[in-house]
Parts: sequence; C-alpha cells; structure tokens
Amino acid sequence: QVQLVESGGGLVQAGGSLRLSCAASGRTFSSYGMGWFRQAPGKEREFVATITWNGAVTRYADSVKGRFTISRDNAKNTVYLQMNSLKPDDTAVYYCAAGPPGITLYTGTYDYWGQGTQVTVSS
Repeated sequence: QVQLVESGGGLVQAGGSLRLSCAASGRTFSSYGMGWFRQAPGKEREFVATITWNGAVTRYADSVKGRFTISRDNAKNTVYLQMNSLKPDDTAVYYCAAGPPGITLYTGTYDYWGQGTQVTVSS
C-alpha cells in the first residue's frame, strides 16, 4: 500500500514557475514508477510526465516537453514536477500516481493516486 500526498500548487502568472512535490508513504516507493497527470475542468485526466523506478528514464507529454521536468529522490520517498514557462492552458488539478516500475503513460496502469493539488496560471 502506498499513500501519496501532493503539495506545491498555487496561483502563478503566465511565464512563472512552480515545483510540485509528491510525498509517498511506505517502504517500497523505490520499486514504483511514478507519474504526474492533470485534469482541467470539463476535461479528462491526461498524462503529463512519468519516471522509472530508478529515475533513469523519463517521458513527457508533448504539451509540456521542454518546460516541465520530473525527478525523484528515493531516499526521501518523493517525486517532483518542476514546471517552468507556465501557460494558462496548464491550469488544472495535478495528481501524482504510483505504478509499474517502467515507463507508463496510461492512467489505468497506475495503482495508487494522490488527492491532487490545484495549479492556476493567470494570463
């Protein structure tokens, strides 16, 4: 069992930056691949970024590539999402998720989810 708690969301102007954190409970954090997803009002939850269990491989949605960076610290049981050059279209609730140890882009393959943190980007 893994419990995930996101933090770091907030209101930021377009062009600004935020860093999201996702703290995990449990001793097996390092065995999970981790992902970030987001859901805007009236839209389906969509993939943002994922990282393998050891941090060696990452993958990003085209919409955030070059602006967002996913990373993890297994010693701290934490995964991060550094978001730069934010745009109003990035406004959403951001969720972290734990799943298979490799690269996984699909919501259905993740086993555990956090409650989400709101990110609002003003124009």
